[in-house]
Amino acid sequence: MGRLHTHRHGKSHTIRPATLRAPSWNTLSPKEIEELVVKYSKDGLSPSQIGLKLRDQHSIPLIKSITKKSLGKILEENNLQAEMPEDLDNIVKKAVGLQKHLKANKGDNRNVRSLELIEAKVHRLSVYYKRINRIPQNWKYKSVVAQLE
Repeated sequence: MGRLHTHRHGKSHTIRPATLRAPSWNTLSPKEIEELVVKYSKDGLSPSQIGLKLRDQHSIPLIKSITKKSLGKILEENNLQAEMPEDLDNIVKKAVGLQKHLKANKGDNRNVRSLELIEAKVHRLSVYYKRINRIPQNWKYKSVVAQLE
């Protein structure tokens, strides 16, 4: 899949397992995997970090194939789901960091465009998450691009 705001292709990604069956080398039961997910979440890891840790340290390529539940569903059942979706939260943090940079570096006009693209992505994601009731309907991201110009 190509990148959203460039002409490049974007080849870097991990490959999901070919089959949805539980791997033969897996020694953990679904209950133990759920306990690991809950433990890591309580330790403060984000869902993507939990998935990486399970993949790298416990040789679990895909949680859903073993537990029959997604990582988000496991967190939701244990009331550990974050208030804000992880991808939206990361993009908002990125926008805030770029805003601080632009306030400190007034002459950096190229990154004003980058901030516009990031904020467009925030707005697209917020519309999606409002539609599926993942964030409140009155949640609003205040744009600062107009204030910079």
